[in-house]
Amino acid sequence: MPVMADDCLPYKLTPRVDLDVPNWSKEVVQPLKEMDLLHGNVIATMVDNYDIIADITNIEDGFCVSLKYIYANIGYSDFLVQIDIRHEPETCSYNAILAHEDEHIRAYLSIIDDYKKELQDSIYSAADSIMPIFVRNQSDIDAAINELHAELQAHPDLILIKQKIKAAEEIRNKRVDQIDTGQSLKKCFE
Repeated sequence: MPVMADDCLPYKLTPRVDLDVPNWSKEVVQPLKEMDLLHGNVIATMVDNYDIIADITNIEDGFCVSLKYIYANIGYSDFLVQIDIRHEPETCSYNAILAHEDEHIRAYLSIIDDYKKELQDSIYSAADSIMPIFVRNQSDIDAAINELHAELQAHPDLILIKQKIKAAEEIRNKRVDQIDTGQSLKKCFE
């Protein structure tokens, strides 16, 4: 009797999931062209990387490849702060704008802090739902691992949590702008 993909079900593991956040950096630049408004801007780079380790079990007619361990690195890696060129570095207005943009950075970072448990749970749920893959030849193992990786990243739980994070970005950045009355910047021009 030939071996079928279902024969890999007994080899499904409960995957271990570790979640970490990347170290982040901030770069402040002044574009050569004047910006639309006399203000600054933050461009946040979010990463979501998943390194996986598979368990390969040799069975009768091939191999069962299943998820064993997921190391996820999710969060913001870089912040590019742009400040209008009309503000000289280290002046009152430059520093006021930089302080405002730092509030945006804190808002971004707080999102990952607040969603860390939900991220962990989503990754675990996605990983735990992925069934082992049967391959006949050892040369097909890498392709099976890539397929497991693709299934993980396309899982609805991970897509949903990323959408929640994007929504939180919008909300928190709007809140930062609503809270800032512009008084500290106005004082610079008095």
